[in-house]
Amino acid sequence: MVQVQAISESKNRPGDPRNQEVVREAGDNQVGNLATPINSSDFTKSFINNLPAYRKGLSPQRRGLEVGMAHGYWLIGPFAKLGPLRDTDVANLAGLLATVGLLIILTIGLSIYASSNPPQPTATITTPNPPDGLSTQEGWNEYTTGFLIGGIGGAGFAYLLISNLPLLQGL
Repeated sequence: MVQVQAISESKNRPGDPRNQEVVREAGDNQVGNLATPINSSDFTKSFINNLPAYRKGLSPQRRGLEVGMAHGYWLIGPFAKLGPLRDTDVANLAGLLATVGLLIILTIGLSIYASSNPPQPTATITTPNPPDGLSTQEGWNEYTTGFLIGGIGGAGFAYLLISNLPLLQGL
């Protein structure tokens, strides 16, 4: 009976070793944010906090530039290799143009979001210190500008790589 009571009381102590791999509330339980072994692990926290959206010390334009470069670089592949012109000589160029078109659509969506007066970033268990740069409309506009420039640059770089693939393979 005493052991059952001790186990029952351990549920109220998050530092108890028996409670290290259970789901518990992360602050206010009305919000619905739960601390799980996945989102509260040190690996997950360090991984997410090193992404451009949460990395400390970056301006909104630099954040947008990094995110845009990654999107532009990876989006060209499906358009060039799986698109309707995939078996033609202009497949890579068509992929580049389709990627730029999609990046422009995404930039318009970001601009619309920026003009809607977005809410302040909230702190969670995974991101305890969200960046302040994306708390204003000006910050979101800088992010959007960086996203478009980085996206077109990333797509252009990927286009140069896939267009000159035989030359690069010969090195």
